[in-house]
Amino acid sequence: MRTTTERRAAVYVRISLDLTGEGLGVARQEEDARAIIERRGWTLVGVYSDNSISASNAKTFRPGYAKLQQDYRDGLFDALVVWDLDRLTRQPRQLEDWIDAAETGQLAVVTTNGEADLTTDAGRLFARIKLAVARSEVERKSARRKRALQQHAEAGRIPHAPRLFGYAVDGGVDSVEAPVVQKMYRMFSAGESLRSLAKFLDDQGVPTRSGRPWHPASVRDMLSNPRYAGWSVYRGQITVKDAQRVKGQWDALVSEEEFEVVTAMLSDPARKTNKVGTHRRYMGSALFVCDECGKPVTTVNGGKYTCPGHFIRQASHVDRLVLDVITERLGRPDLSELLAASEDGENAELFEESRRLRDRLARIDADYDDGIIDARRWREAKQKVGARLGGIDRKLGARKGSAALGAVTGSPDPAQRFAGASLMSQRSVIGALVEVRLRRVPKGRPYTGPDGQPVVDPSTVVIDWKR
Repeated sequence: MRTTTERRAAVYVRISLDLTGEGLGVARQEEDARAIIERRGWTLVGVYSDNSISASNAKTFRPGYAKLQQDYRDGLFDALVVWDLDRLTRQPRQLEDWIDAAETGQLAVVTTNGEADLTTDAGRLFARIKLAVARSEVERKSARRKRALQQHAEAGRIPHAPRLFGYAVDGGVDSVEAPVVQKMYRMFSAGESLRSLAKFLDDQGVPTRSGRPWHPASVRDMLSNPRYAGWSVYRGQITVKDAQRVKGQWDALVSEEEFEVVTAMLSDPARKTNKVGTHRRYMGSALFVCDECGKPVTTVNGGKYTCPGHFIRQASHVDRLVLDVITERLGRPDLSELLAASEDGENAELFEESRRLRDRLARIDADYDDGIIDARRWREAKQKVGARLGGIDRKLGARKGSAALGAVTGSPDPAQRFAGASLMSQRSVIGALVEVRLRRVPKGRPYTGPDGQPVVDPSTVVIDWKR
């Protein structure tokens, strides 16, 4: 016999983690909810389920919950049955929305365990208290977990996270993937763009952990991950304990210096302000400059360099001249030792200064945490050291051609190595060695070489050596 008002009832079921994937937890909740609906004489109009989805984070999307909300707004039901209120929500703000609906008398919200009935004032009071206690426990649990993860990182242990490309599950080096990581660092240092590296990995058939194609963003994540340099990481930053950066209990795949240089290159302001990216199809695009106004040249009309109002030049002809000049200079016997020594010494000095300043920042943070300095002095010190560090990083970033140049000058035949290098590597070497300025081609008869064939007039392509 029905003893309550006829209502159209919805059932919402949820568990945070379904270990077996069989959905038995939500099935039990649904069974109990159906029993309540039968006893009250209501009509079941829908079951909404979120299996293995947590409600602790308000930003987590729950498709079943979202559909439940929409259907209530559309007036499809006027009663809601859940196993427990914390299955419905763990967010006080969300609970208040359901309480508002219940207080108007338009919605009956009941739980199958009999602990709360939002149709009564006592039930609403109990629901608010219970949810507040549950929310507090969630926050305490989160704080305990964060502290445990921080302690884990401070000990330099292998993170509780998905396997990092290049390493095995136990933290050991993967003999197949590790050389790929090292090659990516070398190629990027040598001038390759993130886009070209992603294409290279796909062309070589290197699989990602997800099975999807490589993307410039995933390559950037690889190149900016301190774990590859052997650093322990917590919340995306190198872990610091007692004002010292913490080394991880695993083998580094790249040196600290190589990682610092690549990091500086990635943070180079030129990369951030260049809306079209660093990858280029033409050698001189945004590298060569106009001799008249000093602006970088652009490419138009299928391979022509231009500075609007000043000139338009055939790119292939200019590139050939520049390549010939650079190749000839690299073929001289005195070049390799001279450039390699200069690059190594200056880069080592910059790197050491960068590391010293980063350690200083870590000590400033430690002094603030220990109460040695106040917030005002902490901010001032951070700004002062941060400004100096930014200058060093910009210098390292500006020297982004050094690795490519070192690879060329350190080879048995620098000229041949340069001639066979990729476009991006050649651009890096050219940028490190010279400034190329283009001029307007004089009107009249084309310039010809010794064989009488038209060639680029050398006087219209100014090549100034930086060294």
